[in-house]
Amino acid sequence: MIGYICKYTPIEVFEAMGEEVRRIEPEAASFNQADTLMHPNICSFAKGLLEDVLEQHYDGIILTTCCDSIRRVYDVLREKLPDTFVYILDIPRITKDAGIGLYEKRIRRMIQEYEAYTGKQFKEERLLEVLREKRGIKGEEAPLSLRTDRLNVGILGARANESICRILEQHHVNVAFDLTCTGLKRKLLIEEDNLLPGYVRGLLTQFPCMRMEAAAGRDQLIQTYGGSVDGVIYHTVQFCDNYSYEYAWLKEGFQKPLLLLETDYTRQSYGQILTRVEAFLESLQQGETGSAGKRKKIRERRENDTMYVLGVDSGSTSTNAVIMDQDRKIRAFSVVRTGAKSGESAERILKEVLEKAGLKREDLTWIVSTGYGRVSIPYADENVTEISCHGRGAHYFNPKIRTILDIGGQDSKAIKLDERGEVTDFVMNDKCAAGTGRFLEAIARTLEIDISQVGPAALTSTEDIEITSMCTVFAESEVISLIANNKEKGDIANGICRAIANKAYSLMKRVGLEPDYMMTGGVAKNPGVVRAVEDKLQAGLYICPEPEIVGAVGAALYALDCCNLQADPEK
Repeated sequence: MIGYICKYTPIEVFEAMGEEVRRIEPEAASFNQADTLMHPNICSFAKGLLEDVLEQHYDGIILTTCCDSIRRVYDVLREKLPDTFVYILDIPRITKDAGIGLYEKRIRRMIQEYEAYTGKQFKEERLLEVLREKRGIKGEEAPLSLRTDRLNVGILGARANESICRILEQHHVNVAFDLTCTGLKRKLLIEEDNLLPGYVRGLLTQFPCMRMEAAAGRDQLIQTYGGSVDGVIYHTVQFCDNYSYEYAWLKEGFQKPLLLLETDYTRQSYGQILTRVEAFLESLQQGETGSAGKRKKIRERRENDTMYVLGVDSGSTSTNAVIMDQDRKIRAFSVVRTGAKSGESAERILKEVLEKAGLKREDLTWIVSTGYGRVSIPYADENVTEISCHGRGAHYFNPKIRTILDIGGQDSKAIKLDERGEVTDFVMNDKCAAGTGRFLEAIARTLEIDISQVGPAALTSTEDIEITSMCTVFAESEVISLIANNKEKGDIANGICRAIANKAYSLMKRVGLEPDYMMTGGVAKNPGVVRAVEDKLQAGLYICPEPEIVGAVGAALYALDCCNLQADPEK
């Protein structure tokens, strides 16, 4: 088994020698070995790659000179796996004849070393057979592949994780192009009289990665491909700087919807990827209900009966439910702690909200779930991301809202809306609990006060204190030091609230600061944080009477849409 990571790798050469070749798709659970053997701030793909190779058994590893992180992986693997064929191909930056000739020489040198390592022999006629076979199966694959019966989404950036493509396929979305460094549609040129040079020419003239000389023309190529699709996902890897500059350029001038998706290439990042991709697809499908809604039929009700729907927002800290009638009036709502199992809290809140509304389970025509645990609610007919639901809920409470700040139990979001209440942009901070409800709970414990007292205490502050760290652990240590220096709890609480506001303000700036502003989520009940955010914005925040139920209200509105759509398909 030969493992490789780059689309410029001549994998057909190894297949011609009878080897099985597999692109390495790391999904590490942790970076324990990588953090020990390399610097912790090295690109997370490189760390995941190292973890994968050290855990799996490969007969050979073929790396390329993508960046310094991959060079470091090569150095470590050579030391740790002395009996394995570990090779790094130096890819020329130029793609003209000089670059093609240079890369051919380097590939021939690699072949010689592999022949010496294995005792096998490379034959060009066998390479020709492999290339013909692949061309026969795949044909001449165009970089752009569009479908008229599905949404068409393109993928750009660095090393798109396979889970992105799987999610798109599960949602019946066509991947029109994957122009990342792991894109699978490789150019296979066959020049029978000049086989290896022709093959190398095909490798080097693929859509250029950022290190290639031809990358100077990427902007034109991106506009050409991107102009044909409904939206583009731009993937970057944590601690990889090369592609962040290109995304910043694209965000300014690109005319199509664009989603920035940064992952750390761990198994744990799947939930983050799923929420972001689903929210993006929902924004591209404005006005449609989810696929689950199209598969099921709404429950029957008598002609003159009032229609009731339920929206459930299953968050990490609280589970919120709203029953709404056909006239978009809230008949009942409830908020309970999520606890250890989201499924149990969902059952508990269903019983509680039905009792408040004086209804039975069979009175509900449709149920939509959203939030962190939306897929764990067994009685939901459909699920929609919290991004879309917060947008709908905010517009319901105040149609003037254009920018939403949602701070929940373990993540924060900034959401941009248009005049119809549809999501036009969003960013999420869900890689750490800094500035969220969990963060405030930890600080409240350190201050030995209830979390509900943190905000009121901040309003009594008479001295400005700067909290320099937003990491929960470091911030707790900082608070302990301040307590030891006899600082007042109110001053410390105010410093915490201002630190949260600074982080929130940075998040909101990424989607654009457009009034009117609204804050949702449990932290919106904290008057200290609200005041601090308003000070940063130099503008007021609209806060509805129950900011925790905004997502559940949005879910209920989606449920009404589904019922109305099925009742009158012409709408």
